[in-house]
Amino acid sequence: MSTSPVQTKPMNTDSGPSPRRKKVTTLRLKEKKARGEIISMLTAYDYPTALALDQAGVDAILVGDSLGMVVLGYENTLPVTMEDMLHHCRAVARGAKYPLLVGDMPFLSYQVSVQEAVRNAGRFLQEAGMDAVKLEGGRERVDAIRAIVGAGIPVMGHLGLTPQSVNQFGGFRPQAREAAAAHRLYEDALLLQEAGCFSIVLESVPTRLARWISARLEIPTIGIGAGPGCDGQVLVTHDLLGLFERFTPRFVKKYADFHGQMQQAFQAYLAEIKAGIFPGPEHSIDMPDEEWAAFLAALGDDSQAGE
Repeated sequence: MSTSPVQTKPMNTDSGPSPRRKKVTTLRLKEKKARGEIISMLTAYDYPTALALDQAGVDAILVGDSLGMVVLGYENTLPVTMEDMLHHCRAVARGAKYPLLVGDMPFLSYQVSVQEAVRNAGRFLQEAGMDAVKLEGGRERVDAIRAIVGAGIPVMGHLGLTPQSVNQFGGFRPQAREAAAAHRLYEDALLLQEAGCFSIVLESVPTRLARWISARLEIPTIGIGAGPGCDGQVLVTHDLLGLFERFTPRFVKKYADFHGQMQQAFQAYLAEIKAGIFPGPEHSIDMPDEEWAAFLAALGDDSQAGE
């Protein structure tokens, strides 16, 4: 089976005076916050999705460890390895040229030691074509973040519901709904900013808290389940497209039902091959009569079988 290459040209979605798109950088995200412009971010785990997001004009792509659930079928993100992440990051980097590309550091790739954290973070840039990395946690991750940033690697933080701590939280639960927890989250956000993070994801935290923190940080916040007061928004693309049917978080809006459309397409295909409708003449390759006759003659077959 082969496919013919199709030339595609990235769409120009920037509203600035220049008709040419420019590569999005961490500085660009900070400038968007300063201007009050919303930052757009979505996940991707493969080449075609990355290409579509690039052409749509998204600011940033997260190659999230959520791939463990929506692509690999795990119950949570904990089994995802560095090799899993690097494999999918390389595919995304081949498809997306303009968005900021952020690789998600998987469980135990940065918690064991600062040295290992720096080494693994560097692999995302050196081997997988990422522009930055993301890691979960607050004050307990400050030393690792400082070291990674000190090595010249941009870091996006992640506070609130941090999926790698799902067992500690007792499930995928909203966070920081009590005053003490909210205060701790705000302190952690300030510590991550001071440690050098260029941005922070706030997941499943109260809307008013996310807005309050966003207004007090110099770096942009990216919300998921944190309301409209953040400087940007991110969703798991498989949730947005209706591709992941196991469960749908409350904060997700489905913009399509690709799972249902896929089922319909698969069922139509099965029905057509069983009925002999597909493949039809328009999907088949012809052979000149004289060449077919020569083929049969060379075999001494005059039955014309297969006509």
